[in-house]
Amino acid sequence: MNGPLEWFGAIGAIIAAAMIAADLGRRWTGWGFVLFVATSIAWVTSGLVNGTMPIAVQNGLLLAVNAWGVWQYLLSPKKKREIDRAEQIEAEAKEEVAAETA
Repeated sequence: MNGPLEWFGAIGAIIAAAMIAADLGRRWTGWGFVLFVATSIAWVTSGLVNGTMPIAVQNGLLLAVNAWGVWQYLLSPKKKREIDRAEQIEAEAKEEVAAETA
């Protein structure tokens, strides 16, 4: 278990976690979940190929959770409208704070 799938899974998961932890906005978080989906697929494949079922099962379940995250952050029409509105409010708030501190 030291091949390209495992390295992609490990490095991709670190990057995805950093994207989500950085809190750069809902779209970045959504793309972090997309990367998590890809790493989960890599780990499931690795687990099945190498006969390590605990890794395959764990990442199969994480795949479902991460796919739900993609839906929540990128695909849901209602959430898209909420994101657009939240970004407008965020931009206004940043302008107000900048004006207060100037």
